[in-house]
Amino acid sequence: MSPEYKNQPDKLLVAQCADFEVNGSGDNSQWDLAKWNEMGILDETEDEYETKFKILYSAKGIYVLGYCEDKTINTEYTEDQDDLWEGDVFEVFLQTDPENSVYFEYEINQLNAELVLLVPNNDGAFMGWAPWHYEGIRKVEKAVKIHGGNAEPGAKISGWTAEMFFPYQLFSGFKNTPPSSGTEWKANFYRIDHDTNKPVKWSWKPIEKSFHEYKKYGNIVFK
Repeated sequence: MSPEYKNQPDKLLVAQCADFEVNGSGDNSQWDLAKWNEMGILDETEDEYETKFKILYSAKGIYVLGYCEDKTINTEYTEDQDDLWEGDVFEVFLQTDPENSVYFEYEINQLNAELVLLVPNNDGAFMGWAPWHYEGIRKVEKAVKIHGGNAEPGAKISGWTAEMFFPYQLFSGFKNTPPSSGTEWKANFYRIDHDTNKPVKWSWKPIEKSFHEYKKYGNIVFK
């Protein structure tokens, strides 16, 4: 087991923050309220890049900050709702009702393209559905910062940061939203990198075969 999986708390406490504008850098002082959570590597590779995330919540939505050490931008996907997982990507899975096998999936890549899905999962039979009227106050706010290079396919870099804000309006109809102090969700966070001849994967909570193993998601509790 990857050392990042060891000694993890049973429940991740999510601090409450004031709302702010995301810019991809993760340099807003509100992020000081959250600690970095290391993600473990799932595949054998020479490049065990550091991969980690932070999470906060406010009166209006959920903030997530992901950092991925990297060497090369290996994606050519620039269109939203495309097959982003076929290239480098950072992913967020949120299950607002632990008793219901429906959850939210979000992917973002170094070129700032996104994939937004609602996933009903029936014992491993699942499909992604795109949100309706995904616009205005229902739309995810997101930004990406490339470190040590340019935001273009094949560019040599030292890493990249993705900063996301998920408004509660996007979760309309979901149970346990908006969360309040003591509310508990299930969640997992993933990364796929394609610097080698096969995809290498990371996750916050360990999985065996698929990112859609929702029964293995971790617990997050809003403070």
